Amino acid sequence: MRYAILWIALPAVALLAGCNKKADLKSEKGKYSYAIGFQVAKNMKRQDIELDTVAFAEAVKDVMEGKDPKLTETEVREAIQNMTKAQIEKRKEAAEKNVKIGEDYLKENSKKEGVKTTESGLQIKITKEGDGPMPSKEDIVKVHYEGKLIDGTKFDSSYDRDQPAEFPLKAVIPGWTEGLQLMKVGSTAELTIPANLAYGERGNPSIPGNSTLIFKVELLEIVKKEAEKK
Repeated sequence: MRYAILWIALPAVALLAGCNKKADLKSEKGKYSYAIGFQVAKNMKRQDIELDTVAFAEAVKDVMEGKDPKLTETEVREAIQNMTKAQIEKRKEAAEKNVKIGEDYLKENSKKEGVKTTESGLQIKITKEGDGPMPSKEDIVKVHYEGKLIDGTKFDSSYDRDQPAEFPLKAVIPGWTEGLQLMKVGSTAELTIPANLAYGERGNPSIPGNSTLIFKVELLEIVKKEAEKK
């Protein structure tokens, strides 16, 4: 996956490597090129890919101009393997630290007014009580939400997209499946979700392994039973 992203990045980086003039963002080609470059860089950053951008751009320029590579195929393969191994180790170390950090946070958060801890370890605080029905596991719901790590880093938000999310309750992480069933339509809640009820040890590109997550969730609507939608 990471290797594929680098190849997708080649055209965008090639433009940067070929000249130092300011990008033309008035033309459609310029806008498209900038958009591709922005998305590629954003994805690489999200996946914690560390690059020497000067060396990267020089390699792209060499390829585009048909020059001989400055590294042998063996050196290229070893460099990628070594960096991938280092990144895996880095994420593993962070995941191990996150276990204790998450446990400490959950312990302190459980003492806060209005926070209820369920048998599974999920913590929920209703910040606005609605008066609608409560969904079941078989329902499809519509929600607005914002997700953060416990250090305050925001990793996702339907508010930013100005578009509520709609999904079957049984198709999301366990913390969401459980937490939303404890809410009435019209309610807003803070869900503090232990890693084992979220993305676990592996995490995902935007969420480090063993991360405890905090979600602001607004339950807007029970769309219908999943079976009724088929």
